[in-house]
Amino acid sequence: MTTRKVRTIQTAQGTQDRLSEALTIELREDTQGIENKVINVYEDIEFQSIIGFGGAITEASAVTASKLSAANSKRIMDAYYDPQDGIGYTICRSHINSCDFSLGNYTYVQDGDAELASFDISHDRELMIPYIQQAKALAGDNFTFYASPWSPPAWMKTTGEMNNGGKLKPEYRNAWARYYVKYIEAYEAEGIPVWGLTVQNEAKAVQIWDSCIYTAEEERDFVRDYLGPELHRAGRPDVKVMIWDHNKERVYDRARTAFEDAEASKYIWGIGFHWYSGDHFEALQAVKHRYPTKGLIFTEGCHEGGVQLGSWKSGERYAHDIMGNLNNGMEGWTDWNIVLDEQGGPNHVANYCDAPIIADTKNDSLTFQSSYYYIGHFSKYVRPGAVRIGCTKYTEHLQTTAFRNPDGEIVVIILNRTDEQQPYVLRNREQVAEGSIPAHAIQTLLFPSL
Repeated sequence: MTTRKVRTIQTAQGTQDRLSEALTIELREDTQGIENKVINVYEDIEFQSIIGFGGAITEASAVTASKLSAANSKRIMDAYYDPQDGIGYTICRSHINSCDFSLGNYTYVQDGDAELASFDISHDRELMIPYIQQAKALAGDNFTFYASPWSPPAWMKTTGEMNNGGKLKPEYRNAWARYYVKYIEAYEAEGIPVWGLTVQNEAKAVQIWDSCIYTAEEERDFVRDYLGPELHRAGRPDVKVMIWDHNKERVYDRARTAFEDAEASKYIWGIGFHWYSGDHFEALQAVKHRYPTKGLIFTEGCHEGGVQLGSWKSGERYAHDIMGNLNNGMEGWTDWNIVLDEQGGPNHVANYCDAPIIADTKNDSLTFQSSYYYIGHFSKYVRPGAVRIGCTKYTEHLQTTAFRNPDGEIVVIILNRTDEQQPYVLRNREQVAEGSIPAHAIQTLLFPSL
């Protein structure tokens, strides 16, 4: 039997390893029938296909990049979306109208214009659209763009303001549905194809920033009676509609309300989710079990409370959540802001957060956080079209997941969040290779299929 070399890519705390080539190990015939410390990889067990990984290009990200030198602005984009020199992002999310990571509230229409005759995305053309276009150019044919609204225009809402929650007035449901179509048409006129839409960012959360509330029934009915039909009338049934776009603790409840209605469900591709209320990986499993044809996509996650320079736990948190989501059916993953400034903004309500790349706009420098490298262990090596395959591990001290890429390459990712080095025996098709992973480290193992 032919031996196979296993490349090991490693990021480890207390070392210089950052997506670095580590010791190559070799898969050889298992002559001893090894039983201990085994990580099994089963290619004949297949789960979901992978759409890709990515992040959000918000106004805050685009503004931050614009304050840097051209070289550093380009360096950010290359670091994310270049498949060779960066970590191979292919997904991009952005916001319809303003969000908290905008410089202030804004919309695309004049007050009271229910006919949307004044619809104009000039605001986005200034900085956001050019930056998104750069991402698209780097990602190439795999580029996947989707958008989410934080709030309709103030005059469409029960509260008369974009911030602090409120609801869409019933008389503007049709106009708001047509607003999404106008957005799609405007962005595609700029050369940015729109793959999908979420109905509403964080549909349950009354935030001090741009927000709008839908009950599960209201969201279902809006898609069934307005948004879905409007997309079809516009000849865009291909646009993927995602509900919820909020935390995992209620992902099954929201899915059940929408997907059990046949008329609503026919317009809905899947459900988006965030991480802010905890792991709830089993909730994803419940949705996938009950509704196997519906998509599951992580639409947002970040570390709240401002910049945490040098935090290693941030990288580990990202990897833990990505792996738990993947192992329970997630097909695509999207980080929040790709870059923020030294304060964790700009943010028009001071809701500062962390990001994998932090820019010092005063000194024109960049800091790459542990989260950037941990995310890269997935995004750079698990490519669009990959299929998750079977994987078992011998200990709870490790987390593992495995994939087969479209070219047949096998990808195994191992996470060690403990204070001790952990040994393992990689096993695939009756071949084994002995390896180990340092404390507080992540490894991506790459080897050919037999």
